[in-house]
Amino acid sequence: MNPLATERELRRLELVITRRLDGLLHGQYLGLLPGSGTEFAGSREYVPGEDDVRRMEWAVTARTAVPHVRETVADRELSTWVLADATASMDFGTAAVEKRDLAVAAVAAVGFLTAGFGNRLGALVLQGSGVRRFPAGTGRAHLMGVLRTLIAAPRTPPGATSSLAEALAVLNRAARRRGLAVIVSDFLDGSYSDGEMEWAAQLRRLAVRHQVLAVQAIDRREEELPDVGILTLVDPETGRRREISTASRRLRARYATAAAAQQRAVADAIRRSGASHLTLRTDRDWVRDIVRHVLTQRRLAQGVRRELPQS
Repeated sequence: MNPLATERELRRLELVITRRLDGLLHGQYLGLLPGSGTEFAGSREYVPGEDDVRRMEWAVTARTAVPHVRETVADRELSTWVLADATASMDFGTAAVEKRDLAVAAVAAVGFLTAGFGNRLGALVLQGSGVRRFPAGTGRAHLMGVLRTLIAAPRTPPGATSSLAEALAVLNRAARRRGLAVIVSDFLDGSYSDGEMEWAAQLRRLAVRHQVLAVQAIDRREEELPDVGILTLVDPETGRRREISTASRRLRARYATAAAAQQRAVADAIRRSGASHLTLRTDRDWVRDIVRHVLTQRRLAQGVRRELPQS
């Protein structure tokens, strides 16, 4: 890719985020995933149905014989880790952009919106050759370096596959300090373990220690097939090719049913992990989707705080 074109694209992306997103999502410590923070600020009695049992304060519970949960406040310095999927399945898009473009946009949004106040950003880029790690750093130059690498990452040749589960395991080891973890992927890794997607266990493990945002990139043709006659399909991960007749209404219905089941499985796995789920589509305005998600999360967080009993 032309370096000048890359720089122009990054500047344009920065302007989009700082003008459209930052103006709508202003407010200190209210970034992409508002939450309760990580610094210890005391404890209070546990409220069934409202409090996360993973925040249980066992020492106080044992001493008082009454369940208590840990209360926290926002860190003055936020530690953020981003895992960006740049494997072959992300090199796909039948609308305005490809899924890889959505990954770049999501990483840029996370980076620019969490910048400042000494916040640190670390990144992992999952490619067919493995995982490339960027140690946590601060500043615009550090973020731009991560984005340049993601934009310039070579397209993965068929047959060169990497595991999302393994990348999440690397992220679990790298993100030692409690903070925000963002995973940007299509989550189409077909590996299964004990009847569930292999990456699900690693995602649950990550969510025990961190606030986690799972950003899923989707293209409309992954959900339904158009009637365009004979169509050659290529599996980007393996290179396997197959010709099908999309004129068959039955085949298109079976495809849509299987795709819907797969999307439900991904959504259920993310929900069970305790992560927040944001969907970005190649045929929709990703800025509006991010704004809608953040505002929804804020309303939910404010509603929970209002309902908590006053001590």
